Amino acid sequence: LRLVESGGGLVQPGGSLRLSCAASGNAEDLSDIGIIGWFRQAPGKDREGVSCLSFGSGSTNYTDSVTGRFTISRDSAKNTVYLQMNSLKVEDTAVYYCAADFGTYKCHGRESLFDAWGRGTQVTVSS
Repeated sequence: LRLVESGGGLVQPGGSLRLSCAASGNAEDLSDIGIIGWFRQAPGKDREGVSCLSFGSGSTNYTDSVTGRFTISRDSAKNTVYLQMNSLKVEDTAVYYCAADFGTYKCHGRESLFDAWGRGTQVTVSS
């Protein structure tokens, strides 16, 4: 399974970006995806979980700092998961990664349990 993030860039505070996480691979790998998580890592900080989407139930969750501003969604036909980010703040600046866990349909933020990772896309929020 290959995951490729896109959509990052430079945006002013208060602006919006939509990140994409495109999954590709054989049919078995794609059907085995249980959850997709979005993570981010700011300079000098540990990577943190941002949002998660269950491919089983469709349930979602968000870290407190982005609740109400970010929305995770999925286009099954395109094998793509999106992260719509609105009202961006300087503190949202980070490299954003998506990851897939084949072993569960229950969202979680334990990085070590995710089976596949993308290379990340840079989001910079600055005036």
